[in-house]
Amino acid sequence: MKRIQPYETPKRWRLHHRAPQHFIPLQQLSAATRPSEWCSLGTQPVFQLRGQLPLAGWNMLEIACECDKSGIVATLVLETSRQSITVDFPLRMGKITKRLVYVPYGVERMTLTPVNTECTFSYSHFRFVWLTPRFAYNRLFQRLTNMHQHYRDLPLAEVKQSLQQQARKQSRKWQTIALEDYDSTFISMSTRRHYQRWIHQVERRRGPSEQDAKERCQFACSVLLINGSFSATDVATFKKGLSHSLASLAEQSLFPRQALLLITPAVHQQLHSWLAEWMRELPFLEVKESEAQSVAAQRLEALTYCEHPWVWFLRLGDRLADNALFHSASIAHDNPQAQVLVADEDSLDEDGVRHSPQFKPAFNSDMLLSMPYVGRAVCYKRAFLPRLTVQSDAGSAANADWLDYSQVLSVMRRADFTPDMLAHIPHVAYHGVPETASASYVSLVQQHLDQLGAGAKVSEGLLPGTQRVRWPMPEPKPLVTLLVPTRDGVNILRPCVNAILERTDYTHFELLILDNQSSCAKTLAYLKDVEARDARVKVLHWNHSFNYSAINNFGAANAKGSIIGLINNDIEPMEGTWLTEMVEQVSRPEIGCVGAKLYYPNGTVQHGGVILGLGGLAGHAHRFFQRDEDGYMGRLKVTQNLSAVTAACLLVRKSVFDEVNGLNETDLAVAYNDVDLCIKVREAGYRNLWTPYAALYHHESVSRGADDTPEKRARWLSEYAYMRNAWGELLDSDPAYNPNLTLVHEDFSLR
Repeated sequence: MKRIQPYETPKRWRLHHRAPQHFIPLQQLSAATRPSEWCSLGTQPVFQLRGQLPLAGWNMLEIACECDKSGIVATLVLETSRQSITVDFPLRMGKITKRLVYVPYGVERMTLTPVNTECTFSYSHFRFVWLTPRFAYNRLFQRLTNMHQHYRDLPLAEVKQSLQQQARKQSRKWQTIALEDYDSTFISMSTRRHYQRWIHQVERRRGPSEQDAKERCQFACSVLLINGSFSATDVATFKKGLSHSLASLAEQSLFPRQALLLITPAVHQQLHSWLAEWMRELPFLEVKESEAQSVAAQRLEALTYCEHPWVWFLRLGDRLADNALFHSASIAHDNPQAQVLVADEDSLDEDGVRHSPQFKPAFNSDMLLSMPYVGRAVCYKRAFLPRLTVQSDAGSAANADWLDYSQVLSVMRRADFTPDMLAHIPHVAYHGVPETASASYVSLVQQHLDQLGAGAKVSEGLLPGTQRVRWPMPEPKPLVTLLVPTRDGVNILRPCVNAILERTDYTHFELLILDNQSSCAKTLAYLKDVEARDARVKVLHWNHSFNYSAINNFGAANAKGSIIGLINNDIEPMEGTWLTEMVEQVSRPEIGCVGAKLYYPNGTVQHGGVILGLGGLAGHAHRFFQRDEDGYMGRLKVTQNLSAVTAACLLVRKSVFDEVNGLNETDLAVAYNDVDLCIKVREAGYRNLWTPYAALYHHESVSRGADDTPEKRARWLSEYAYMRNAWGELLDSDPAYNPNLTLVHEDFSLR
């Protein structure tokens, strides 16, 4: 068997460090063309690991993997004569993944499933580091308080106290419970691979009690079954689809007050007896004959028979989830100002199996302009609908997806519209049969924006069925002040500044290099040179101890531009239009902070926006995804509103920056100041925005670790505590995210 050494053994050996010397392929593995690379030929490739087995007790397992796919999970199996221990852990590409493992005495065999899919991969680092129990427990408690919902924000001493209380009640060791809870924070439940498991383990435990349903029985709702264009020859298809839809109404925990079916006279005649049986089973079912052909015309006619304030449209073959009306009633009760309820949804395959869940954000205006993310799971106040349907009938009236999108956009055009009119139902309430082809909505969104007088131009987006909206550039073009803090490190600074100067089509900017006590002769020489050769560059000196917030506030106070750009000194534009896109977006009066799509040098995503609550406080969406991946619901390739974006590349109007008093230099000298700024801007009434059409490299080290000195860690803990105290409720309920998605991983997996 072929043997490999995945990395070089350290020259200075440490006795508590153990690493296998040989990775022996057992199954579904073949050598790739490049040295140390392997091809996984299935979902369960297996290595046997030999040499330097880990010491018994607590160990930190460290792995670095490179792979051409994201969402990779590895599995380690430790075997003794009495037991077999399995450890799963997701891998981050280009980053050392660390996790605690308790190694029992007498390990005789160790195997590794390095990846869980067909791909090409390599391991550059693999070792066990033996830990003292005290150190291991500290790391374990720290992860629980950051990542586990039951221990969130508890002091470490209280985490241990909680575990000991559980142990007494369960007559178990607290260490065993702690390790189980710790292990659960590494489980990544993919929306693709683990959705059925999530349905059985999570969703089904959330159903309402009979008492809950009774409390919501005042919710008066009509379900209008719209069949599209069916002739007498489509009766078999019509009957099959209708039976699925009617069955879903029969299974509701809260029944509708009315269900109305429009049907052609010819089909009605053929199915009269069959429909009569359904009407006996569903007393609220009504059947009306209609000659209307288009979906829009059918909806308009159906509304004339509608008797109740709320309306669900249900397409032939689609199903309402068992608790759809109950959840609609609950959200309507809690949001009395809501006129439209948008629920999560999924799709049905040919066998009726649910897949592809769409866990949506709360109302997201710019995402809605980019794609019809609201889908079919929409419940309307009846008073809104007649006007919407009449307007929509002028377009692609036979396309139900087009019509759904048009109706929601029409809500946004109302003179009295506020975001509170659209409420989100964070439950899967609708199961739909997918359309065979994706429609183009460019003309629909263009018409919508023209009616608003926005002056924007709409074109096809990066994915089918999505749009790019180009907003008008103000005249005269605004001056942008780019703030680049730095200290020495000319090898990092030079390519950043040179790339901005040479690779930016929008030339009306000044670049302020904020020098924080540089002493390197080469750096000082470069600063002098670049300032002399380009009139747009000016070097300002900040002769104080490092404080990121204070340095940038100092730069903003000296900015001449009406737009401020916070730029890290390790940023490099990938194309010339990045600043044009960001200026167009940030110039909109309703927009606050604008962020860009950032990549690591290896081409994986570094920043797809910031999601509040990830990792306990905030994390980067889709981090370590591959360059060409679409992201969850296509969100890596559409413009959208997010609660926060990173200040590694952030634009904001100077008036907005000043309105919220800039960055917090007192409490957030180093970390989280950009998240705090974005939240303050959002609380002031502006929408923050992330765009994939501004792409840059961020040369932040992908293996960069946590704060590694007691002083740095104390500072980080202080800043973390400030953010939790200041914004705790918001950090746990990001409206740009979804409560069914994880707060542990950046991959939009299931919670």
